[in-house]
Amino acid sequence: MTRPPYAKIGARGDTTVPRSPASDVDLGFARLDRDRLGRTGDPEVVLGAGKTPAQIVAAMRALHEAHPSRAVLATRLAPEAAEACRAELAGVTIDDLGRVAVLGQPPPARGAVAVVSAGTSDLPVVCECVQTIRVFGARADVIVDVGVAGVHRLLAQRDRIAAADVVVAVAGMEAALPAVIGGLVGLPLIAVPTSIGYGWHLEGLSALLAMLNSCAPGVLTVNVDNGFGAGVAAARIARRAWSEPELYRETR
Repeated sequence: MTRPPYAKIGARGDTTVPRSPASDVDLGFARLDRDRLGRTGDPEVVLGAGKTPAQIVAAMRALHEAHPSRAVLATRLAPEAAEACRAELAGVTIDDLGRVAVLGQPPPARGAVAVVSAGTSDLPVVCECVQTIRVFGARADVIVDVGVAGVHRLLAQRDRIAAADVVVAVAGMEAALPAVIGGLVGLPLIAVPTSIGYGWHLEGLSALLAMLNSCAPGVLTVNVDNGFGAGVAAARIARRAWSEPELYRETR
């Protein structure tokens, strides 16, 4: 039996992990995957949570050197990490509200994502999602503060939402927004629950459960406050829709 390339199991069950492939960049504290762009179409992203400012700067610099023609994204940055990126990475763009940094030029936008938020309090998650969409090569059309407490605001944006290739709906509290949008347009719809609300909302669990139990069919839900994950998925759907318009839009 051929053993897997990532480990060799000895007679006593000990595991030996070989060195990283030559395509990896070993920074000591991290092994960066330079081949991810070739495999998936998108470079690796730096998750800032749990990393020091110096580690984040080093990882972004190394990824930018590996992919000079593509933007590199870092997410979940603490204020001190954002300041370190500003000081040490020439040309970096910081979104303080979304807690993200972008180094380099995003690719040309292919396809459009409508990012719709229920309230202004959802903007940190919205900003993370929007920056991710842009780095991953799609256009983001941001529509804010159209929650169901004033449903006329959402209905007024129906045609604008329907013009997109995919929708990301961001909401906290009772999280009804995705279900309502799902009844208004027939687009791929990604729901993002947020940890926003009065009283005990279980840190977003109530919004997550509401979205998972949406009455409207076709609502796909990511984890609480996961604007990044929604942005990646939405951008990839939008890119595919852009590349195959005759297949995608004939049913619209």
